[in-house]
Amino acid sequence: MRERSDGQRSRNAFIALWMAATALKCALAVRLPLFVDEAFYWQEGQHLAPAYSDLPGLTAWLARLGVEAGGQHPWALRAPFLLIAACLPWLIGKIAAREFGAARAWQAAALALLLPLAGTLGLLALPDVPMALAAVLCLDAGARLLRGVDAKAALELAAGLAIGALSHYRFIAVIGIGAIALLYLPEGRRALRDVRVWVALTIGALAWWPLLAWNLENADAGLRFQLLDRHPWALHWDGMGFVAIQTLLATPLLFAAMWLAGWRGVRDSSVAVRYFALCGLGLVSGFFVLGFFADNERVSFHWPLPGYLALLPLVPAALERWPSAWRRATWWLAAAGFVAGLALYAAISTPALRAHVAADKWYPSNFAGWDEVAAAVRRELATMPPTAFVVADNFKLGAELGFALGDPDIAVLDHPLNHRHGRAPQLRLWGLDFATVNHAKTKPMLLVSAVSEVQYKHLLGYYHDLCRRLGPLPPPTAVNVDHGAQRFLLFDMTRRKASQGPCTTPAMAWIDAPASGASVGPIFEIAGWAFKDGVGLDRVEVTIDGIATVQTQYGLPSPGTAVFWRISTDPNHPRVGFKASIDASGFSDGRHWLGLRLHGRDGSVEVWREQPVDIAH
Repeated sequence: MRERSDGQRSRNAFIALWMAATALKCALAVRLPLFVDEAFYWQEGQHLAPAYSDLPGLTAWLARLGVEAGGQHPWALRAPFLLIAACLPWLIGKIAAREFGAARAWQAAALALLLPLAGTLGLLALPDVPMALAAVLCLDAGARLLRGVDAKAALELAAGLAIGALSHYRFIAVIGIGAIALLYLPEGRRALRDVRVWVALTIGALAWWPLLAWNLENADAGLRFQLLDRHPWALHWDGMGFVAIQTLLATPLLFAAMWLAGWRGVRDSSVAVRYFALCGLGLVSGFFVLGFFADNERVSFHWPLPGYLALLPLVPAALERWPSAWRRATWWLAAAGFVAGLALYAAISTPALRAHVAADKWYPSNFAGWDEVAAAVRRELATMPPTAFVVADNFKLGAELGFALGDPDIAVLDHPLNHRHGRAPQLRLWGLDFATVNHAKTKPMLLVSAVSEVQYKHLLGYYHDLCRRLGPLPPPTAVNVDHGAQRFLLFDMTRRKASQGPCTTPAMAWIDAPASGASVGPIFEIAGWAFKDGVGLDRVEVTIDGIATVQTQYGLPSPGTAVFWRISTDPNHPRVGFKASIDASGFSDGRHWLGLRLHGRDGSVEVWREQPVDIAH
């Protein structure tokens, strides 16, 4: 009777928690700006295919399903992923109920909801969502097979393997660890001798065929990127941060509980417990080791999630051994971690907060600026001939503009980002590589460049490369988002002037003093340099919070600038320095944004990105 009462309380608590969490996630999905990978998956969904250069097809198919059902909105794109993520805690609870009873089952389901990596799943339309579903289905099927092979378990295994194969290359790790766990256990070896299991395995293997076929037709471009190009495959010590990062992401006490449950589980008398422990610890440990050799540039903190999902059914029993104060602390910390994860997405969704951290290294650039640049593109296109077409300078910008403008066929320049993220082969297959666009030289063109994606030390070389590829550049329209943390330049190529002279580029500038984030008094000095290749600058104005404050003394000697920017053709070199005294007594104490307005000798005016200063009277 007491067990039934505990199970009922746990059930009611989970359902209330699940409803609240699902409502919050749906509300956030409406507000959250489109992430760059989501935009590209939308673009892939508009070019339906069995597989793509970066992924198998399922993520793109789900993205297409979402917008077909709900319209061209980020929340509609995310809807199928939110639905899948909402089912995962129930599936974890179902697994735990069969093996450990109702009370522990609802606790495991609640933990699957509160674990930050799992609880925030579905807010973004990413392949990790269907891959997590596939991992849980395979986990459940494996546990069923250990009890005895039947058609239902074999069918569930086939479904999980197929969904995983259609989700991501990384699902190979789930298959490998699951196979090792089954082969290690006598009951698993017995199940693997059944013909129904082999039929399921065959179905799962065939699901990889679209991806293999794509690679066979495209010189193994996808495999090379996923297995070779993106990974250094040399020992580096970034993996040392794995435990610290995962401890924070899983919350410390829950992370410890999962490890203890797994460690004890591998020696448990129950075959199901040993199976869950082997799968969970194998995946988490494997990704930990991989972290010392694999890609250390892109986000990989989410990789161990399938391992955590395998360990969660074991955690309620492990927590029962802990003192009640530690158990409560585990639950509260997990809840706090889940709320913190949602709060992070809420902050990203808030323009004022994004602007506030514009100068910080954790500025969420992959979420920011896309609506603003799309609005600017619409304004520019309204002034151009009806036949004008848009060219983006990298795949991120092309996909985001495509989603905003409802055009999945925006041409894209060759850019290092396209290759770094494995998207260049796909753009070529779609005929969207600018070099292959037939009408590139015959129709009016609006070039849109995300210059904040280029390291500043390479920016002038990037401008000169644009000149070599496209000819003379007209004065750009600058779109500065969040004080220029996201900076876009729009070039109406119908306004360029035929010239055999040096390349005319957008202006370059730097504020040497005060430093970004410095504290200044109401009267302070500003100094720096600025130049514009091809024509030079006429004058430089200083702005505070976008308000023109003073005109600088421009044309001061700055020989080091020409030394660093060796390819610069500004005729003013070396006299490209500026300085001025700023009277900020009319501004309140606190953070303000210091910027420049650069006036070219060709009549162009460019608003430079801003940097924060703290004014104290």
